[in-house]
Amino acid sequence: MWMSRAFLLASLFAVCFGNPHKCDEVRKVFHLRQIGPSQMLPLNPRPGSDLQVCRSKSQTCCTKKMEERYQVAARRDIENLLQTSSSSLKFLISRNLAAFQGTFEVLRRQAENHTNALLQESYGNMAAQAEGPVGELFTDISLFLLGSELNVEDFVQRFFDTLFPMVFNHFVNPGLGDLSAGYTECVRSSGRDVRPFGGTPALLADQIARSGVSGKLLVQALHLGIEVINTTDYLQLSRECRKALLKMHYCPHCQGLTQSKPCMGYCLNVMRGCLASMAEIDVHWREFVHSLEELSARMHGPQDLEQVLLGIHTLLHDAVGFARKNGARIAAQVHKLCGPPTRKPVQTVSIQHSSQESIHLKTPIKASDDSLAVRRREFLNSLRLYRTYYGGLADQLCVSELASDDGLSCWNGTDIVKSYTLRVVGNGIKAQAANPEVKVKGADSVIHQIIDKLKHINQLLQGKSIPKLGTLDQIETGSGDAEGRYSGDCDDEDGCDGSGGAETEKNIQRVSKLNPDVSSGHNHHHHPPIEDYKVKVRSGSIRMTGSIVAMTMPWLHLLLAP
Repeated sequence: MWMSRAFLLASLFAVCFGNPHKCDEVRKVFHLRQIGPSQMLPLNPRPGSDLQVCRSKSQTCCTKKMEERYQVAARRDIENLLQTSSSSLKFLISRNLAAFQGTFEVLRRQAENHTNALLQESYGNMAAQAEGPVGELFTDISLFLLGSELNVEDFVQRFFDTLFPMVFNHFVNPGLGDLSAGYTECVRSSGRDVRPFGGTPALLADQIARSGVSGKLLVQALHLGIEVINTTDYLQLSRECRKALLKMHYCPHCQGLTQSKPCMGYCLNVMRGCLASMAEIDVHWREFVHSLEELSARMHGPQDLEQVLLGIHTLLHDAVGFARKNGARIAAQVHKLCGPPTRKPVQTVSIQHSSQESIHLKTPIKASDDSLAVRRREFLNSLRLYRTYYGGLADQLCVSELASDDGLSCWNGTDIVKSYTLRVVGNGIKAQAANPEVKVKGADSVIHQIIDKLKHINQLLQGKSIPKLGTLDQIETGSGDAEGRYSGDCDDEDGCDGSGGAETEKNIQRVSKLNPDVSSGHNHHHHPPIEDYKVKVRSGSIRMTGSIVAMTMPWLHLLLAP
């Protein structure tokens, strides 16, 4: 009777927890998951006194080398889960970043075409002469949007200076033959004194500068969003975390329990401990999403890049109309500065006489369903769904991928039980002081850096660090090596030594370049200092940094393509 009961218990143990006398199932899983060669496994259970993490009172199917392989596999599994969980968010941002930049290029081409069409339809013989300057104007706009340190007021004024001799010759003081080269240069040079186009040049420069800041800042923010995801996807895990992951994922295999899953509470403690630094991003990521919404809300009127670009041809029409209306005054001033017109010898000339009648343009261009405003709205509606991504990442991984379902037997780190009985801690660094499964030393230095960058970009997005027409400060991006891996919370035993960015003078407050304290073991983050400095700013001049040029230069050939 006693022997039959013992056999029954042994059989039940074999069915539920694996055969204690053979390691065949362990060998099979070890091989199928490509953890290592099956020859590493013992044929039968053995004493596990040499194991560092997967120790048990009974015999084990693991060796020390297997334990090392399991630790590598556990780390790889979590990295794959992190990358899979963030893939939809990363794709959302990357796809829309490319779409926004592509839309910029389409808008630039469309605006240039409409401007040339206006010249051809309304101003006849002058159109061919003005096509070159128009092309140069839109090339400068493209370079400015890409981040080049061009002075907007300068290149807009240069365009109108070049246009002035053409308007003078065709509409203000028309005559037989074109103006001589010397007289043309004199007229061109007199433009800033004569002001033949009224306030239109200053208005256009102001609109390009304002809308350009918003457009470039949107692109800059999305680049940083991708960097945040790349940083967290490849963050190196601490030594304590790697041990806890090994214990949770693969130590049950050593006991033949290849099908077991961790208890929910146990999984939450391990993952909240491993991703404690990542949870610190939550509040700043939420603010990042909200700040993008604030920027989008401001992108209308003179800050709407689409409206500004598609309205350039209208402003050009107004400028020429102003010159024609004030022709007598302009002609007198030019005559005083340059003398009477001198012209080239007459060949075949078709004279276009001045007319004071207004030229009616076609219906204003309307934004299509594929416009920047529509794209922004759709993108932000989708991005809003991810605003709590970092705050709930550990919980989501346990619920959807890692932990056992409620009511089922589960692994608690040492045995198969009905439920996990230890305290379950919350998310974030401070909550980990009471974590029974993972010891967390402090905030990760790389996460510290990415949080500082988020703080900085959030200030820019909210308009707190940008004066009315001031400068965009540099946001350093790309922390990490060529493979995109980042240093994490590691010690000497980990084998990593990484640590872990009219001309007036205005006083402008800015956030200084990021210089975070990267020393480990601190539970707080340092705010980048605010400092005052003086910078000369033309009313339309926006200075962008070289880092954004580097990020967006691949688009230059598209924008400048004929």
